[in-house]
Amino acid sequence: MALLPYGLARPFLFNLDPEAAHEMTIDALARGAGTPLQWAWCGARVDDPVIVAGLHFPNRVGLAAGLDKNARAIDGFAGMGFGFVEVGTVTPLAQPGNPKPRMFRLPQAHALINRMGFNNDGLDAFVRNVRNSRFHSRSRSSGKGQRMILGLNIGKNATTPIERATDDYLIGLAGVYPHADYVTVNISSPNTKNLRDLQSDAALDALLGALKSRQRELADEHRRQVPLFLKIAPDLDASQVQAIADALRRHAIDGVIATNTTLSREAVQGMRHADEAGGLSGAPVREASNRVVSELRAALGEGFPIIGVGGVMSGADAVAKIDAGADLVQIYTGLIYRGPALVQEAAAQLRQRAAR
Repeated sequence: MALLPYGLARPFLFNLDPEAAHEMTIDALARGAGTPLQWAWCGARVDDPVIVAGLHFPNRVGLAAGLDKNARAIDGFAGMGFGFVEVGTVTPLAQPGNPKPRMFRLPQAHALINRMGFNNDGLDAFVRNVRNSRFHSRSRSSGKGQRMILGLNIGKNATTPIERATDDYLIGLAGVYPHADYVTVNISSPNTKNLRDLQSDAALDALLGALKSRQRELADEHRRQVPLFLKIAPDLDASQVQAIADALRRHAIDGVIATNTTLSREAVQGMRHADEAGGLSGAPVREASNRVVSELRAALGEGFPIIGVGGVMSGADAVAKIDAGADLVQIYTGLIYRGPALVQEAAAQLRQRAAR
């Protein structure tokens, strides 16, 4: 149980610029992990084991990519009780991202808008941080079902032409493969020019075919099968979701993460910052995300791994995501508004649902 209720820290953090608060939090988690300071945020992990994509998850609640782009705070997040943590997105080369300001709070809607643009320190620094984490050094010796699962999320550099995007993803896949429990291919951020074009039929086929071939080579090289997940957008109609589902099946991709942030502003019209460019996350994306999860489940059938993310602000929201067809859920914006208690709340309610 955290010694410092998040309700005491949130007013201070929300008085800061959103990105400054973000960086301060990541720094505190990175520096405080493994010290007495971690008792300010640590929480007991709810035991609700489940096997998805051949991986043994200690519970169904994970951290979504984007909060820890450089994999600096893996150990800090591990102490919050997550069943799995996904870090990144990392690109082959370091890049600054889009000009600041680029992150905005919409408290009325329990939402954020960001146009970060894959700002990160590059693949070499990312892998070094993963390898230096206590979690990584201990993970291979821990028993199945006991350790947290680690996902590593890869993307393309902004300066790489879209027709060369596959090259960046192949570099990223090879770089993170030895250190990941699963790898996520992010083609759905709205903040890198033309990135979402990779969700179209021909481009997606070419990308997935190349990645699947490289995955097989890496599995032989490392003698270990690491599942490959694709992260998609919520701004897709039913025919686009079906086309993506068909491609996932055709290329034997191991799972899908639905969804990233939305470009829609329908739910936040008239609010301060609502017209800022970027992806909207939090409560307003819940309905669209659940719709895509439901359509994916209908298209892919039972058994195909789906991680649902978008608008999980409570335990009830997590249950709704599973009811829509997800196997696991991830949170991001909910953690910013609710704090670490949301992790235990969501995991406990999902365990109760599973017991029914």
